[in-house]
Amino acid sequence: MNHEPDWERRLADALKSVARRPDVKSFVEQTPWLYQLLRRAARQYVAGEERRDGLDAAGKLADMGYRTSLEYIGENTMDRAACQAAAEELKTMIRELNGAGDRVCFDLSHIGLSVDTDLAYRLLTELAEEARRAEAELLISMEESAKTDRILDVYRQAASRYPNIGITLQAHLHRTRQDLADLSHSPRRIRIVKGAFREPEGQALPRSAALNDRYLELVHDAIRQGHHVSIATHDEQIINEAIRRGWLDAGNAEFDMLYGFRPDLAAKLRAAGFPVRIYITYGQEWFLYLCHRIAEYPPHLYRAVADMAGGEAADPSLAYELQTQ
Repeated sequence: MNHEPDWERRLADALKSVARRPDVKSFVEQTPWLYQLLRRAARQYVAGEERRDGLDAAGKLADMGYRTSLEYIGENTMDRAACQAAAEELKTMIRELNGAGDRVCFDLSHIGLSVDTDLAYRLLTELAEEARRAEAELLISMEESAKTDRILDVYRQAASRYPNIGITLQAHLHRTRQDLADLSHSPRRIRIVKGAFREPEGQALPRSAALNDRYLELVHDAIRQGHHVSIATHDEQIINEAIRRGWLDAGNAEFDMLYGFRPDLAAKLRAAGFPVRIYITYGQEWFLYLCHRIAEYPPHLYRAVADMAGGEAADPSLAYELQTQ
């Protein structure tokens, strides 16, 4: 049974649809007053538009005892030069981590998948070399189901050469149980998310108790197969069940939470001794990210409206520190 109120489902579907429309994105970018309002809302969930913003946020959280991941936002890049530029930005970020984080995340479509699969593979291996030298880990994000086969193909090919590459799997897709089984022969880092994309009917579960059950099954299977698992959720029912089952005791699992989301819960888990990773994003392509974050949890719309009306938001990283004092 799906327990989401109807208005939340309709809002989530609308935001997912709007987020994929380039005309809407273009309108926002070309309308200064609207751009500034929405950027205030995005500030709660995005560290900033520049690399230094992301690194600074990661450094603050690392000093508090959190693990961190850092992503330069972008996807569906259709120009080769822009794909190369995105890869160069990621390389520079890897070189400048300096203890601020140990994981870099990105979409393959940001570095070439939407242009040419071979380009995405070449740039991925360049990033893997840079990460190897920095003793950092790469983690490939998952995108719409139409890209899943190509993403997994590129991942498998690169991961056979570079053990420092991990992959994200989406629990809501019906295919994911088999995808996980197909990865069982080569344990790596796997980040399991519920899934934020609007998918064709019949390919995915909605937010529901059934999805929570499937999520837990996937985490169990991934741990049993020997993967290092990032339990990427803010759902306290799932988190409490993971603790109850002892999945965090063996050292091969961690909680993974998005920057700006439930810092109170992250701090509580960290204070209890559980490994908690904060997933930090930066960059100018924040519009899509903001839409997806509200779509994942529609009540965040209230916070977004308050941020737009209330002026410049406080530094979200402060909430993690204040909750631990």
